[in-house]
Amino acid sequence: MKSVDLPPLYLLLASMSRYRAECLSKIDLPFAQWAPHIDETPLENEQPADLVCRLAGLKAQAGLKAINGDADIARKSEVSHILASDQVMALGQTILGKPHTMEKAKEQLRSMSGQTVYFYTSLCVLDTNTNESRITLDKTKVVFRDLTDEQIELYLNFEQPLDCAGSFKSEKAGILLCKGIEGKDPNALVGLPLVSLTDSLAALGYQLPTSNKIV
Repeated sequence: MKSVDLPPLYLLLASMSRYRAECLSKIDLPFAQWAPHIDETPLENEQPADLVCRLAGLKAQAGLKAINGDADIARKSEVSHILASDQVMALGQTILGKPHTMEKAKEQLRSMSGQTVYFYTSLCVLDTNTNESRITLDKTKVVFRDLTDEQIELYLNFEQPLDCAGSFKSEKAGILLCKGIEGKDPNALVGLPLVSLTDSLAALGYQLPTSNKIV
């Protein structure tokens, strides 16, 4: 990513996800996006919560290494914090990630029909001045309706959620597929828990909102 005209201090979102960018835009802080490249293979017997927290930490560290070594991304002095997140959905002991294909998406939604699933969304906030970081975890419960193949087909053709964990987009038509959602932050389901972000930024040095944004 080439250098862009940004305020003196800004956030680096270690993700190219448009969903996470839309979430972060809600709090009106300047940020740039950058794509980390890490091995996301789960460790043997690794639980969903442990997996997403580990990956968020690795992404944030990759971002720190990048800004320290690549002037085309950013100078370290310009980035106040690095944000990294990861998400998986768990159906029982089975971890479901992004389907990438329509056939896989159909399989995922059929398996979720009438079931209760949990979305695990991690967030790592890393202060580039102190190298201190905080990793938090949001767990969201989603109860799905009994779904027919026709309902699944209509939803997938309309929404095309192939880049979403579990083929589920709660912020749009996916809400029609579920009977209930329990969690502290609806943004977590979209991919970036803003409540946890606000808490972490405050713990690392400043409160939001601020009249001058990042100061």
